[in-house]
Amino acid sequence: MAEVVIGLDLGTGGVRAIAVDLQGKPIAQTTRSYPLLTPQPGWTEQNPADWVAASLEALSDLTQKLNGHSAIALGLSGQMHGMVPLDADGKVIRAAILWNDQRTGTAVDAIETAIGRQELIQRTGNPAITGFQLPKVVWLQTAEPQAYDRLQQILLPKDYLGYVLTGEAVTEPSDASGTGCLNLARQWDADILNALEIDVGLFPAVVESTAIAGRLKSEIASRTGLPAGLPVVAGGGDNAAAAIGLGISSSHLNRGSLSIGTSGVIFVPCDRPVPDPEGRVHLFCHADGGYHLLGVTLAAGGALRWYKDTFASKLAFTDLMEMAERSLPGARGVLFLPHLAGERSPYLDPDTRGAWVNLSLAHTQADLVRAVLEGVAFSLRTAMEIVSEITPVHQLLATGGGVRSNTWLRILADILQAELMAPSSEEGAAYGAAILAMVGVGAHPDLEAAFEILPQDNKVVQPQANPAYEAAFKRYSLLYEALKAVR
Repeated sequence: MAEVVIGLDLGTGGVRAIAVDLQGKPIAQTTRSYPLLTPQPGWTEQNPADWVAASLEALSDLTQKLNGHSAIALGLSGQMHGMVPLDADGKVIRAAILWNDQRTGTAVDAIETAIGRQELIQRTGNPAITGFQLPKVVWLQTAEPQAYDRLQQILLPKDYLGYVLTGEAVTEPSDASGTGCLNLARQWDADILNALEIDVGLFPAVVESTAIAGRLKSEIASRTGLPAGLPVVAGGGDNAAAAIGLGISSSHLNRGSLSIGTSGVIFVPCDRPVPDPEGRVHLFCHADGGYHLLGVTLAAGGALRWYKDTFASKLAFTDLMEMAERSLPGARGVLFLPHLAGERSPYLDPDTRGAWVNLSLAHTQADLVRAVLEGVAFSLRTAMEIVSEITPVHQLLATGGGVRSNTWLRILADILQAELMAPSSEEGAAYGAAILAMVGVGAHPDLEAAFEILPQDNKVVQPQANPAYEAAFKRYSLLYEALKAVR
């Protein structure tokens, strides 16, 4: 029987499972969704039981599509930063608090009072951030002390799923470095946790991303049709796993990735843990054993969707792109600040908001649409410039729905002044988890060998210098502080 590995990505909107043969070809895939809970404004939660049910359904469905292929390993990926609290019996104490939850502002202040922002950055690569896991634990201490008293284990979302599948509670560096308490030596920082009166024993063992975290329990095997004892590989956080699926590695430092989905993400690998001194971009461990810098614009494709839903609901996205072509580079002077959901990089400001600036009676809908596209690109450039001060990057593999538009792809290349390569196909974090699983069970000797099987058919867009963009970016760079002053 031909052998395959399975990648399982536990996303915010749903879970995706993919089977990949040892030559890197996807054989079958399936998805299942689950609800997002918002019990209060600014709160986002999910029920881990929903993750488990959806994941088992997805694995069972995938197994039925294998058509004679034999699974030899399963790799995990998932949404980062979430907190799954478990009691002494391994039962979930309360709903998981997610990466985009904003309830922890007071907890962030408490962490930076106890440790200090600069020391946090030097130890972990990042300041305290509302979305990270550690502030959620501090919030639980004060807001739900009875739940905290029952706490015996704290897991990230994909690691909780791994625990259900195998009975083993472990994590790996690419996901754990988004908690806020993993130091840059890839171990839990006991000094930080002691300062906050949190027991380091609450956190799971840290293994390598390609390590076998455990083996599939017999009862799970019988429910999914997968073999009992199947190796389950630790995998990676969603951004790191997606990068592995694109061949983004610290052995090729000039190449990063650009993703335009709901959010926009610039991912750049580095071989040394050098944080931005101000913490304006994230420094995380990469799943290849190196590190990576991450710049995030929270509303990228989300900004365009907001425009469509609010002002042009009867138009298709292709219509909006054609409309943007009727404007000019620089959107005839219109600027758009895409801070519709607050902003991550470089401001770390959940309260900042978006705006159009410099409107006149002469401007048209085409100018407004183009300004949205350019505003997202300018926002990503602010992060790109910080990243480039730490490690140079000249080439970005461009993924996500936004870059399927030649118009937006060209705007991004010219504003970022980087060569963009759009892969002919992309399979995302689940595919990267499968690649990590291949290495974990020895199907390939290391990641460099595994990268040789990845598709190489890319469309290349070379950047073109445009004075209109440079002038617009200088004006754009002043907007955040100007609007902050009138909030």
